Amino acid sequence: MARFPVTALRSVDLGTPDLDRSVRFYCDVWGLSLVTQAAGFVYLRATGSDHHVVALYKSELPELGAVTFRVARADDLDSIAAKAGAEGARLIRGPAPNDAPDGGLMMAVRVPEGGILRFVHDDVGHAPEPSQGDRPERLAHVNLNSTDVDRSAAFYERALGFQLSDRSKAMAFVRCNSDHHAVVIADAGVNGLNHVAFLMPSLEVVMRGSGRMIDAGFPIAWGVGRHGPGDNVFSYFIDPVGTVIEYTAEVLQVDDGYVVRGPDHWVWPPGRTDQWGIAPPKADCVKAAQLSVRYAVP
Repeated sequence: MARFPVTALRSVDLGTPDLDRSVRFYCDVWGLSLVTQAAGFVYLRATGSDHHVVALYKSELPELGAVTFRVARADDLDSIAAKAGAEGARLIRGPAPNDAPDGGLMMAVRVPEGGILRFVHDDVGHAPEPSQGDRPERLAHVNLNSTDVDRSAAFYERALGFQLSDRSKAMAFVRCNSDHHAVVIADAGVNGLNHVAFLMPSLEVVMRGSGRMIDAGFPIAWGVGRHGPGDNVFSYFIDPVGTVIEYTAEVLQVDDGYVVRGPDHWVWPPGRTDQWGIAPPKADCVKAAQLSVRYAVP
């Protein structure tokens, strides 16, 4: 397989107007656990080896503060900084030692659409925990809204070394490892966060996690179903402050021989929204929530 300078999606920083409520939700209901608190951030981990998958902080409105990726080598930080700059991004920090609890080396850029991307190397990790029933293992992907999908996808390819996996009418799917996608870019009238997907160990665990969410008073917002591009199972929810989150599993694994397919391939029969044909049409309130979370303002 071709070498990717970026090797994985690691975590997201999420702003919330009610920090205590969001921490309780993600720990007591969604299935994450507290790592530490520092400089106004609350760091939450899944069961995998990542130091954290979500960092929560106080903000006036729900917002996406940053998306963090892991890189293969220290010199990839300099290379990505240079290529990102050539594609219109602005270097805002590093590469330099990271003073946040995840440690290692860190570099951050602000992309043309306004979002912040962080890149870490040799960051602190944890020993993975045993699979625990209905808890997420790691992040699966982040879905970002863009007013220019093809321009955004080209940035990930040219600046970060991602590869395009598939292109539907409304979305571009790009990858940085064998997962079909780590980032999904959705056609929208605004730039910002569409949703964050958390990887569950299996379809069974997606169903058990969804049942736990329903028991806690959080109905399924969309799903359960199976997507087309990526072939992954999905179950969407809206968190207490309006951020859309997803349980997913069985993400398609691809290699250099995978054939990219375009919008003409990814077409459903009228009324269908997933492969199985059981996911109902997405409600207007869910569509609105997927457009409501913007990038943090500098």
